[in-house]
Amino acid sequence: MSESKGITYAGLDVHKSGINVAVILPGSKQVDEEWQLVNDARSRARMVRKLERLGGERVCVCYEAGPCGYALQRELRDAGLECTVVAPSLIPAKPGDRVKTDSRDARKLAELFRAGLLTEVHPPTVEEEAVRDLTRAREDAVHDLLSARHRLTKMLMRHGFVFRQGTNWTQRHRAWLKGVRFEVRELQEVLDNYLLGVEQVEERLKHLDDRLVAVAQSERYADRVGWLGCLRGVDTVTAMTLLAELHDISRFTNARELMSYLGLTPSEHSSGGRTRRGSITKAGNGHVRRVLVEAAWNYRHRPAVSAHLARRRKAQPAQIIAIADRAQQRLYRRYYRLKEGHHKHHNVVTVAVARELVGFVWSILQHGKAA
Repeated sequence: MSESKGITYAGLDVHKSGINVAVILPGSKQVDEEWQLVNDARSRARMVRKLERLGGERVCVCYEAGPCGYALQRELRDAGLECTVVAPSLIPAKPGDRVKTDSRDARKLAELFRAGLLTEVHPPTVEEEAVRDLTRAREDAVHDLLSARHRLTKMLMRHGFVFRQGTNWTQRHRAWLKGVRFEVRELQEVLDNYLLGVEQVEERLKHLDDRLVAVAQSERYADRVGWLGCLRGVDTVTAMTLLAELHDISRFTNARELMSYLGLTPSEHSSGGRTRRGSITKAGNGHVRRVLVEAAWNYRHRPAVSAHLARRRKAQPAQIIAIADRAQQRLYRRYYRLKEGHHKHHNVVTVAVARELVGFVWSILQHGKAA
């Protein structure tokens, strides 16, 4: 974007209800045009026509990634504009600038875009975004199920009913729940309502699991899901979450770039010969980071191939299985070296293992593409 001759740059501050537009015309170094519009189809079409009339061989537009998603980018590209979605967390900021308004944000985007100082977000296709939303819907259903179960058990505990014959949500526990009876009619209705809520969310989760498995078995995902499934702790849901959120692994030239993108690298503040490292940055994709940390817990166990893992590895390439075996050996040693040798907290150790697991995920997907 350093060559600005003949290019019109526009920064859009996009909200659900409206859009602020700031435009830098070809040859100019400051914002020349500003206006606001309602965020609807007709107003956006008028915005496109106005941008085209302002001049320039090309019209380059940018806006921040956010809750409005990528629909606007697709619409503007279909209309003939070059549209880029940029990462909000990587927008340069002046430490002393304490004033933030929509119009200032639009001007700032236009100026930084013209200077080439913004970082583009890799946009998913419509199909990739649909699969990503499917994995996120399942994640939401898991949270809803946890909340529904908590409401039920806490309501029973308030009235003196506590299950003490084993683990909750086993068949024995469910039979016990069905046998709980209140003398007061309203309390019984509350219990029945909470039970129904749990059953409805469980059915919803089962449907989403079935749909996700069907997508995983499709031609587009089957190979990569199989490769990732060779890793300990990476089942179909975890593999699909990784693939749906990362889109295209080839955009990361090495494993360190992927670790940084996922926010699993330590934060650092170094100055004057002093180096200080803190907790992980958490700057990237939280959905992938969560499933990787969950998978990393499995590496506290000694390396072994369970019957379930053996079934997942059946008919998979030998190179992929070899990488997965190296992961088991290395990550197990890494876990106990930090836990027993350096006496780190188990959460810190698990995050460190998750960071190294990223390297094996990247390696497997790269080897799989080359195979």
